Amino acid sequence: QVRLVESGGGSVQAGGSLRLSCAASGVHQNTYCMGWFRQAPGKEREGVADIYSGIGSVVTHYSDSVKGRFTISQDNDNMVLYLEMNNLEPEDTAMYYCAARRYCSGNPLESRSYHYWGQGTQVTVSS
Repeated sequence: QVRLVESGGGSVQAGGSLRLSCAASGVHQNTYCMGWFRQAPGKEREGVADIYSGIGSVVTHYSDSVKGRFTISQDNDNMVLYLEMNNLEPEDTAMYYCAARRYCSGNPLESRSYHYWGQGTQVTVSS
């Protein structure tokens, strides 16, 4: 079974940084893509970043809203997904979710492409 557990959320001031982690079990680096999504109250779930980290190849995608500020990475030895978030803005306030999609099928930043989800970790950015 696939299990995804996020951690690292918290409250920061605008301009600050946070690093989210997602411990993944039951996924294999070569057959899954991993992503981060976020959902603010009253808004739809939004794709933030996606990564394929197989042997000899790393491919990432970012939404325009976080490009240049957020970095997604994956520790394949321990199967941990990270999201490094810098220069945070109040608009980044949301619940952040880790997700996995089999065989990297579908659009990397669309939630309907993903098969497994974590429970989420809250990020709050104050101005």
